[in-house]
Amino acid sequence: MAVYIPKHPLEIPPPSEKDWPKDDEEDFFLQDPDRKRDVLPQPFRMMNKLVMLVFENAMAIIEKREMLQEAQNLKVQPTKCFPTAEFQVTGKASCLAVSGKYIFVGLSVGLAAFEMSDCKEVCAWDAVKTEICAIHASDLGNECHILLAVDEMGLVWLFCFHKESFLLIKILNEVEDISKQSTCVEVVVSPGGDYTGVLLQDSTKAWLEIYRLPKDSWLKEMEKSPGAAAGLACRERRSSWTSAKSLELHGDGSAEMESPVSANKANAKLSLPVLLLKVKPPKSITGSSFKSPLDALKKVDDGSMLGLGYNHLIKDSQWEQQEAVFRNTYRDYLEAEGETASKEEIPRHATFHFLLPSRILQVGPEMKVQPDVPAGISVHWDGSHNLCLYLLNRPLKEKVDSDLKPDVVWPCAAPIACSAVSSCSRYLALACEDATITIWDNRLGYPLSVTAILEERVTHSIHFLRSSVTASDEMPCPGTDPACPIVQLLVLCTDSSFYLVKAPRAGKSSITLLADRPEDPDLAVSAVVPVLTYPSAALVFSWDGTVSLMNTATSQIVYCFSTPPSHVVASPWQPVFVVDSVNCCLLLRGDKQQQLAGALAQSRDSHSTIFLFDFNSYPLKEAFPKESDLPLKSLQNLPWTERCNIYLRDRQQSLLGLGEQLPEYWSRLQAQAALMDKEREKVKGQKKL
Repeated sequence: MAVYIPKHPLEIPPPSEKDWPKDDEEDFFLQDPDRKRDVLPQPFRMMNKLVMLVFENAMAIIEKREMLQEAQNLKVQPTKCFPTAEFQVTGKASCLAVSGKYIFVGLSVGLAAFEMSDCKEVCAWDAVKTEICAIHASDLGNECHILLAVDEMGLVWLFCFHKESFLLIKILNEVEDISKQSTCVEVVVSPGGDYTGVLLQDSTKAWLEIYRLPKDSWLKEMEKSPGAAAGLACRERRSSWTSAKSLELHGDGSAEMESPVSANKANAKLSLPVLLLKVKPPKSITGSSFKSPLDALKKVDDGSMLGLGYNHLIKDSQWEQQEAVFRNTYRDYLEAEGETASKEEIPRHATFHFLLPSRILQVGPEMKVQPDVPAGISVHWDGSHNLCLYLLNRPLKEKVDSDLKPDVVWPCAAPIACSAVSSCSRYLALACEDATITIWDNRLGYPLSVTAILEERVTHSIHFLRSSVTASDEMPCPGTDPACPIVQLLVLCTDSSFYLVKAPRAGKSSITLLADRPEDPDLAVSAVVPVLTYPSAALVFSWDGTVSLMNTATSQIVYCFSTPPSHVVASPWQPVFVVDSVNCCLLLRGDKQQQLAGALAQSRDSHSTIFLFDFNSYPLKEAFPKESDLPLKSLQNLPWTERCNIYLRDRQQSLLGLGEQLPEYWSRLQAQAALMDKEREKVKGQKKL
């Protein structure tokens, strides 16, 4: 017999029950009278529903992951490539670099050099208390290599590796007063080893120093004194120097001890690098102090370029009024976002690249430039809208510590997030915070492509890929023009999605989504590196330790580089690797798998294993076929768009003389402004009389 049980009494329910679900407020029937006392009262029924909701959500997540796993298993698995060689190093390998036929490894106890052919150690620079965190190398020729190593204290060590021995030239940011010591944030060596840039910072400011490396003098000095570098890799000398240095820093009365390495460094008699530029972050724009436009016009140099916006006529009061109007208009939005007034912080990081001679870097006729030697640098600071270009061939009379002004300024509509330069230094790519990506042709001086990511994702890094269509950029003879190559740019976003931007010289650019944001957090991308040995090839490093080779033309993973079962990729969220396009190989650090965490903690600093993947040992050419070079086309057979581009290019070359006339026109304008200023003062004097 069914019993009807009304849920609520006839009186009005108490206010505490107003937030209960509506389905609980309805009357219900019990088919079994014995369960009358088994029904849970409130709020326990609500707790029961919450617990069941948690279980249902958990089961939905489990089912979704199982479906993703099944879909992954149904996919065609890429071919696994195991290392062709491996070698062990003493200590933890923190960084890798390749120069010529040598492999340089930065260790927790110094540096080590290995032969590329047989992976045997040829030299070691032991430093018990110096851990090398970053290393950059460049081949100078004649069995001489330049090395820049950064230790855990932020010191920059400049070495010369000659005849299988290390020679310490100088510590670039070493100072006598330890309280004034600056730390290195980033180091970049120009292709060919002519220049190097060091980004430094201290407790209050940051700046960029550019050095000229006298590599020609080093090669001559090495030939004259071949035994100058002998013995500098001695472990006892380095250990004694480290001890003396530590005693000096602790201030226990041994400050007068002479450093053995410093003495050997003096005996080596190698030329020291020359500091060329000291670039500081741009100052914040403040109110104008000019009384008239003529005063601001006098402060402008020659008017041939845009500036940083310091010479303007906006007063502080005008900015304050505009700020007050803005905050009063959007008060509700600002309060909802919790925005608070904060002082503008000084930029602490900068991205810079070395650039070869091009039209964007106008060099005077008195300065000689070489086509394969950098002529300038591009610098942009965090949060800045401006890309600043500086010439490297500056007069020696100019003071390094002076307030250096950029030679060229490129303003952007949004702050620049990241940038990249192609291997030939012809193309420059800028990615702004508004998801806009611009590719510039430095040789011609105009933008090749302007695209945007529609999803407005934040760009993490951008990389130029090798195009499958190769052709010469120079015109072999009049009336012919090589086939237009397609510039390819790989864009990695912060959510691990990456895109491919294609920018042809003739036609519209396109952007393609190669991989969307992964559902599994372990599949997040930690690094993307182009492989310039093969067209449209890129290495993708994931957090789960997977190293995949992707063909960006088809968006497919074609190969997977795996360590032996006994090892795993070390720190996959920040892998230690280097890709060498000259020797066509990948060097990757791996660690042994340990069952116990204590055993891993004890053995992680004792030895590290470096695995070598030789690309020539795998059938990679079949996965990345190289298209044959297209034949040269006659102007008469080209489409009208290409013929117009060639005509405009030739026309642009014929108008180079106009750039030399601009300073003359600007000087006339300044002289005219000075005359107008004098006339104005003369009129004021007559009125007073």
